[in-house]
Amino acid sequence: MKEIKHYINGAYVGSASGRLFDNINPANGSVLSKVHEAGREEVDAAVRAARAALKGPWGKMSVEERTAILHRVADGITARFDEFLEAECLDTGKPRSLASHIDIPRGAANFKVFADLIKNVAAEAFEMATPDGAGALNYAVRRPKGVIGVISPWNLPLLLMTWKVGPALACGNTVVVKPSEETPTTTALLGEVMQQAGVPDGVYNVVHGFGGNSAGAFLTEHPDVDAYTFTGETGTGETIMKAAANGVRQVSLELGGKNAGIVFADCDMDKAIEGTLRSAFANCGQVCLGTERVYVQRPIFDEFVARLKAGAEQLVLGPPDDATSNFGPLISLKHREKVLSYYQKAVEDGATVITGGGVPDMPAELAHGAWVQPTIWTDLKDDSAVVTEEIFGPCCHIRPFDSEEEAVALANSLPYGLASAVWTENVTRAHRVAGQLEAGIIWVNSWFLRDLRTAFGGSKQSGIGREGGVHSLEFYTEMKNICVKL
Repeated sequence: MKEIKHYINGAYVGSASGRLFDNINPANGSVLSKVHEAGREEVDAAVRAARAALKGPWGKMSVEERTAILHRVADGITARFDEFLEAECLDTGKPRSLASHIDIPRGAANFKVFADLIKNVAAEAFEMATPDGAGALNYAVRRPKGVIGVISPWNLPLLLMTWKVGPALACGNTVVVKPSEETPTTTALLGEVMQQAGVPDGVYNVVHGFGGNSAGAFLTEHPDVDAYTFTGETGTGETIMKAAANGVRQVSLELGGKNAGIVFADCDMDKAIEGTLRSAFANCGQVCLGTERVYVQRPIFDEFVARLKAGAEQLVLGPPDDATSNFGPLISLKHREKVLSYYQKAVEDGATVITGGGVPDMPAELAHGAWVQPTIWTDLKDDSAVVTEEIFGPCCHIRPFDSEEEAVALANSLPYGLASAVWTENVTRAHRVAGQLEAGIIWVNSWFLRDLRTAFGGSKQSGIGREGGVHSLEFYTEMKNICVKL
C-alpha cells in the first residue's frame, strides 16, 4: 500500500509521530493510500525551509530565470498528464471526462499564465516638483511578500492549489501547502515535478493533515508565515482570519456561496437548461460557483422545471474510468451524510421533490461509495435552510418570480455573494441586472467561463480579496515606493 509523505525542503519525509490516516476512494470506499499526518515539528521544518529559500538561489534569481522554471513545471505536469489524471480521479471520484478537460490542463496553465504575466506587469512612476525646483522621481517596485501558507480544498485539488501556488512562485515567494486531507495525492506528486523542473529546495513545501490540532492549525498559527490564501467554507475562513490577525498577516479568502441563477422568460431555453444543468450538477454539485438557487420567470416556469428534470435524469452515474459516466460520487461518506440531511430537511419543510432525493442503487463494486442522486426541489419557503444554506451537493431549488425587481431582491437576499448567472436575450436587461447583483462574478448566458486575467472572488461572506491576473500579483507582492531627489 502506497504511503504519501510530506514534501519538505526538496525531499519526501515521514511524520516523526508515525501518525498516518487513510486516503479513501469515494467511488467505492477502498483505501487508496496511507497519508502521513504533520505535527508541529513537520510544519515548523517546512516553514523554516521556505524562509531559508527566500534568501537562497530562489530569492536571487531574475524574473526571467524564475519564470522559465515555472514554464518547465507546467510542461512537467503535461508530460505526466495521465499520472496526474489518474491520481485526481481516484482521490475525488470525478469522471475522467471532467478532470481531463478542466482540472489537469488548468493545473498546468496556472503556472504559465502567471509566469508570463509577471514578466509584463507595469509599475507606476511619477515626477514631482520640489521647492528647490530640481524635482524628484517616484517609482514603484514589486517585491515578494515572503512565506505564503496555501490551504487548498478537495473539490478541484490540483486546479485550485496551483491557482495559488502559480502566482505566489511567479512573484518570488515560497510556499507551504496544506492540501485537503481528502485529496492529498496530486499536491504531493507535484513535488517530483518541481524537483525535475529545477525549483530550488524549500520553495515548494507540502504538509498533510487535518484542521484543528493538526497541520492546518499549526500552519495558520505559525508566526513566521507572512500571508495566507484559502479556498473553502466560510467558517474555516473565519478561523484562519482570526489566527492571521496575530502578527497582522494578510489573507485572501474565497469562501462559501449559495449562488443564484436568474432565468428570464426571454432567455434562450436550450442555453439556460444546458448551463443550469452544468452549474447545479457538475462535479456532483461540489463547485463553489455552482447554482443551488434557481429563480425562473413565471411564464416559463413549468417548462423549465420539466426540462431540467429530464436533463438531470439523463446523467450517467459511474466510476471515473467509465467513458460513459458524467456524474461521480461525493467526496466522502461524511459529506454524503451532510447532503442527505438537507435532502431530508427539504421533505420535512414541504418541498416537492421533482427528481432524486436519495441514494441511487449502484453495482456491488460501487455500493460502498459516496453516491447520491441529482436532486431538484420546488415549493420551499424562502427561509428554508435548504434555500439559505450552502449544501455543496448535486441539488437545486427552483422558485418562480414575476418581476425583474423581485428576482434581483431574491438573488441578493442571503449573506453570501460569490457568483450569479443571468439568462436573458435582452442585452439591456442583462447589463442592468448584472450591475445590481451582489456577487463577485456574474455570468450572462454562460457559466464557468473564465479568463484567467480577470478578477475572481466573492463579496459579503463569500470572501475577501481577488485572485486572477494582476489581482493575484497584488496579493503576492508588496509594492515599494522609491523616491529619488534629483
